[in-house]
Amino acid sequence: MSNDLHQPAETFPEPPVTELSDSPAARHTRTGAAWFGICLAAVVLVFLIVFMLQNTDSVEVTFLWMHGNLPLALALLVASVGTAIATMIVGAARIIQLRRQARRQRH
Repeated sequence: MSNDLHQPAETFPEPPVTELSDSPAARHTRTGAAWFGICLAAVVLVFLIVFMLQNTDSVEVTFLWMHGNLPLALALLVASVGTAIATMIVGAARIIQLRRQARRQRH
């Protein structure tokens, strides 16, 4: 009789373990990031549409010398887009500042 069949389980060779990061399907790619971004944007837009449909009451809005009536959802959307633009401007200024600083340190 051969001893191969009576070996304890610990002595059998372990099967090779492949990590997910070795698999081409698990690598982060630009296409994968774009797909995720599009899916996330679609979900956000669905929530935004539902929000706008539920908040159609008109409100009085005053900004500087301008006065008018807008649907509540539109007024909030304009305010949030304005805030996002201001944030992007500050972020872009900071990125430019850091790039100039990095260029000075290289030379």
